[in-house]
Amino acid sequence: MGLSLIIAIGAQNAFVLRQGLAKSNIGLIVLICALSDALLIFLGVAGLGAAISALPWLLQLVKWLGVAYLLWFAIRTWLQSNQHSSLKPAAEVKSGRWAAAATALMLTYLNPHVYLDTVILLGSIANQFGQDRWMFAIGAMTGSVLWFTGLGYAAKALSKFASSARFWKIFDRLVALVIAAIAISLVFNTNLG
Repeated sequence: MGLSLIIAIGAQNAFVLRQGLAKSNIGLIVLICALSDALLIFLGVAGLGAAISALPWLLQLVKWLGVAYLLWFAIRTWLQSNQHSSLKPAAEVKSGRWAAAATALMLTYLNPHVYLDTVILLGSIANQFGQDRWMFAIGAMTGSVLWFTGLGYAAKALSKFASSARFWKIFDRLVALVIAAIAISLVFNTNLG
């Protein structure tokens, strides 16, 4: 169940994939994403999902912050795609650790879907197992660690195929379109108010 929610194409997965292909801070990004998911799953199983559901204004706030950030990120990524006039050496493609970490944190915690999936949905499902809910949580957390590790390092291994400027232009534009679509879908998502 955890993997079915995590594997869905989203802003966080696209960023992990991009960082892996660029061989840039991948260990840090995988760690941030996996630990963030584990924390959110833990909070959901501990009952935060019920508390969030009782505060519709909080979901609205997260929704509109998420829409704004995702649209900004999509536009920035699209504009970045126009700057790939020639292949840059890996050292030039890499972003700084702090910038990469900040982006990973924002794509995780400003994304309303992450709260619906990990805190509310997985928390609700886990709590149906009573005393065994923590075993369910450990399974979901393990799935998250395996997914992000596999995605990041598989992308890194496949990065040799991403050596052309044309590849990066197409990849960045696809990422921008996916993220913009997610932002637009949030605007019309009635589950978030």
